[in-house]
Amino acid sequence: MQPRTPLLLCVLLSQVLLLTSAEDLDCTPGFQQKVFHINQPAQFIEDQAILNLTFSDCKGNNKLHYEVSSPYFKVNNDGSLVALKNITAVGKTLFVHARTPHAEDMAELVIVGGKDIQGSLQDIFKFARTSPVPRQKRSIVVSPILIPENQRQPFPRDVGKVVDSDRPEGSKFRLTGKGVDQEPKGIFRINENTGSVSVTRTLDREMIATYQLFVETTDVNGKTLEGPVPLEVIVIDQNDNRPIFREGPYIGHVMEGSPTGTTVMRMTAFDADDPATDNALLRYNIRQQTPDKPSPNMFYIDPEKGDIVTVVSPALLDRETLENPKYELIIEAQDMAGLDVGLTGTATATIMIDDKNDHSPKFTKKEFQATVEEGAVGVIVNLTVEDKDDPTTGAWRAAYTIINGNPGQSFEIHTNPQTNEGMLSVVKPLDYEISAFHTLLIKVENEDPLVPDVSYGPSSTATVHITVLDVNEGPVFYPDPMTVTRQENISVGSVLLTVNATDPDSLQRQTIRYSVYKDPAGWLNINPINGTVDTMAVLDRESPFVHNSVYTALFLAIDSGNPPATGTGTLQITLEDVNDNAPFIYPTVAEVCDDAKNLSVVILGASDKDLHPNTDPFKFEIHKQAVPDKVWKVSKINNTHALVSLLQNLNKANYHLPIMVTDSGKPPMTNITDLRVQVCSCKNSKVDCNAAGALHFSVTSVLLVSLFSLACL
Repeated sequence: MQPRTPLLLCVLLSQVLLLTSAEDLDCTPGFQQKVFHINQPAQFIEDQAILNLTFSDCKGNNKLHYEVSSPYFKVNNDGSLVALKNITAVGKTLFVHARTPHAEDMAELVIVGGKDIQGSLQDIFKFARTSPVPRQKRSIVVSPILIPENQRQPFPRDVGKVVDSDRPEGSKFRLTGKGVDQEPKGIFRINENTGSVSVTRTLDREMIATYQLFVETTDVNGKTLEGPVPLEVIVIDQNDNRPIFREGPYIGHVMEGSPTGTTVMRMTAFDADDPATDNALLRYNIRQQTPDKPSPNMFYIDPEKGDIVTVVSPALLDRETLENPKYELIIEAQDMAGLDVGLTGTATATIMIDDKNDHSPKFTKKEFQATVEEGAVGVIVNLTVEDKDDPTTGAWRAAYTIINGNPGQSFEIHTNPQTNEGMLSVVKPLDYEISAFHTLLIKVENEDPLVPDVSYGPSSTATVHITVLDVNEGPVFYPDPMTVTRQENISVGSVLLTVNATDPDSLQRQTIRYSVYKDPAGWLNINPINGTVDTMAVLDRESPFVHNSVYTALFLAIDSGNPPATGTGTLQITLEDVNDNAPFIYPTVAEVCDDAKNLSVVILGASDKDLHPNTDPFKFEIHKQAVPDKVWKVSKINNTHALVSLLQNLNKANYHLPIMVTDSGKPPMTNITDLRVQVCSCKNSKVDCNAAGALHFSVTSVLLVSLFSLACL
């Protein structure tokens, strides 16, 4: 390979961002000089021309527009570069982008002696890393291509050129990589004969900031001759994205009385432009405050960090004196470091002035009056308080305490959550005869503690005077219930007891009369004057009105008040059992076959309504006066059952066997019951009792029923 000539190297180093096809040889669109060197002065003076740039689109420069990579400079319409303000340090490199509807180009301004600062395009495009001097052994020479985003029509347009000093005749250039033959495809292409690289559409740096392409030369058969050599395309950022507040809603809180400079919240915006340039360098300010009282400047925002802080004195930050404890701030974020040319975005910050407990609750009056009838319970008076703190907080909510006058715990006080009133209630009925007046001392506090410099004063206590109204109370039986124990079957007219009822209205002279209120069996009578209770019928423990041997009746005591009052007393009579019920047997019907081999007839059971010891063991016998001894037999099974059997087979007929059963009471009671035995014809598994006028029950079924009854006892 032949060494490159100095002229070719010079051309490559001055390769510009935007090259035109330049069919008109008399005019080449773009800057006439691509690179300028400026010695760093002590200070760039505002509006003083630094140098003049010459740009031509070869069509009159209609609608010519300049953009400078630094927000501190501008290019006037005549091409003069000036500073927007007095500045001392701007970095090592500036870029000027010129554009008309027909052409655009980029010029580089090298600040000799300048220092690196954030946002310099020298750092952004990483020339030192991405554009090393090509190695001499290669004949393909490429330089990084810089293309501004958001270019306008027409497309395609040339943006750079690849040179091969030793390219064989007939060889072709080939371009590959992301943006060519990889997605997104078709953005770049190369003239296979000339090496001119063109872009086919508008680029967006926020989508893709750099493209890594590769250039190679091929023979006529497509075989690679040299390469691939990397070619980097860098998309130059334009300020085409506004700052956006993405994390709303923004709500901050600050306690009332907070010191000046208290941080409330932080507002942070996002700018999609290149963060290494001023296009994304944001500055914050407060555009509007609502309301604007007591000061239109209640808050300040750090222009760089976005921290919102208080700027008024603690005295002005008093929630109770503010018209509205909620402030809304319109916060603006502006890129280009806040210069007028920067794009802006806004958001609303809502700031709540939170309450602290700097006001103690106060009763609206020192004394409250209440009346209550004796014997009644419930709320008797609502105690009202005032509190200037926030009604939605514990600094306002009241907590009441009875601190004196409630030794019997007859009163309770609770807070009404809607009105903050203290609801004083009677929870244990009051007795006029014991005390007609009560005086309570009530204290009110907040749920939250007071701030250190505020205390509860005399207005946080109040006195409640309660008057108890006398009510005609009903007489009271003592004891209640009243209990007695008697044997059942006591003689009619027997005295059970004398009830005793007293009138609680001891300050009134009243008489009491008695009457029966509930006597389910109609057994009792009460003397209306002295309360003596006697029987007017026989008491029966086995009555359905008696439960678990206890009979219950209710009596009334009525005083002579106007209107009269009534009291109710309960009498419980425990009835002791006597042997007044004879036992009875079951079943009373049985069947047996006339030719049965098993002569057992039926198992009898006995029951008694009385209690032990007046029941079992039972004694079963055949009433021998009416039945021959050599036909029937009764055998004891246990205390409650016996077996009836035949001593011989009988003819088909109905037989009546008198069974006598006796309990164990003293004296015992006996009952004689006829057992009806049907002797039936049993042939071929058929039982025929018709001839004997028998019921259709088999001997087997009767025995089963009897055995079941035995098992259940």
